[in-house]
Amino acid sequence: MIIYRELVDKILANDKRSISRAISLVENEEAGSTDLLKLLFKFTGKAYRIGITGPPGAGKSTITNCLIKLLSDNGFNIGVIAVDPTSPFTGGALLGDRVRMADSGMLERVFIRSMATRGSLGGLCSNIVEASDIFDASGKDFILIETVGVGQSELDIAQTADTTIVVLVPESGDSVQAMKAGLMEIADIFVINKSDRAGADLFISTLKNILNLRAPDNAHFNAEVLKTIATKNEGIDLLLREILQHKKHLISSGEFSINRKEHLKRKIIDLVNTRLYIDFWKEQKLTNLEENLDSIYNKSTDPFSFIEKLLMS
Repeated sequence: MIIYRELVDKILANDKRSISRAISLVENEEAGSTDLLKLLFKFTGKAYRIGITGPPGAGKSTITNCLIKLLSDNGFNIGVIAVDPTSPFTGGALLGDRVRMADSGMLERVFIRSMATRGSLGGLCSNIVEASDIFDASGKDFILIETVGVGQSELDIAQTADTTIVVLVPESGDSVQAMKAGLMEIADIFVINKSDRAGADLFISTLKNILNLRAPDNAHFNAEVLKTIATKNEGIDLLLREILQHKKHLISSGEFSINRKEHLKRKIIDLVNTRLYIDFWKEQKLTNLEENLDSIYNKSTDPFSFIEKLLMS
């Protein structure tokens, strides 16, 4: 653990090369990365985490780019995690989002990191929380996490971020119907991007009607529906104002600490599950599974009996 103390000091001093090295260590799950995270943990908890999700093509990257610039102009330090699809050749991120945010990445107050999904079905890679913690310890005020926008990512990001933004476009009507329950539960702010397109007002009206069907709860923040045209930087100032209003509500209502504790509990459960999985599936048990696969397939035994024996071995 001693060998990481110098790296920790540099991260706390917001040294970009050290931050990048640390994220690579945890992303690749290299030996000793857990020791680094142990040292950094007590310096985390100050950065506000914003999740940006929604279907592909909705303009998430453009909105993120606009938010980065606006936050930077207001004097905030920003860490950005752009979760990209995994390259089938290298196993790394395709870097599409970082290319689109290239101009923002040159700003002094900004650090952008692309991370690969690496097979994660939820659209969030498994080390997203650890990477966020590194940004947090380095003194970032805000951490923006943009997902791939597929599958279960909407639910995953809500269990990581303090404020979850769901970006949609006027053509998203069918998507809303398909994802209604999940979207209604996790979105703190809806952004209808490309709102100059035909049908935008009707879609917004429909979405607001769906939101009004939810049971009223005065203790919770009522999700707002905002219009943006990110390519023209329109509506981004209102979006930032709403984010800050949501942050203020969470802190004043006590929900902020409650949510953070829930996120921490989920993180610990995930860490335990991962450790148990690794410790359980040693070579001997994998060999045992292979040797019994035919008898299970041929119905000589059943998976449940086999599992019971495997757990007792």
